Amino acid sequence: DLLTLIKSPLITEKSVSLVNRALNRKQYSFIVDKSMTKEEIKYVIEKIFNVKIFKINTMILPRKKKRVGKFIGNKAVYKKAYISLNEG
Repeated sequence: DLLTLIKSPLITEKSVSLVNRALNRKQYSFIVDKSMTKEEIKYVIEKIFNVKIFKINTMILPRKKKRVGKFIGNKAVYKKAYISLNEG
């Protein structure tokens, strides 16, 4: 199923400003499955949202330590995808 590969949209101050840019090319950001390649991300996004993609930037965020009281653990590692759409 294609919808399970896209975990969620990434809603941050930076991602909202990228969507609301005055330029013609808008960027959207998603949290995707860590094993997906750029070609797979492009195929899934184009099929789900019926858009044409210009460029994809991806990054896997490093593991970060989190502390809750006396317990130390790690935040989950995830992959972000910034997707630039064609003009129009």
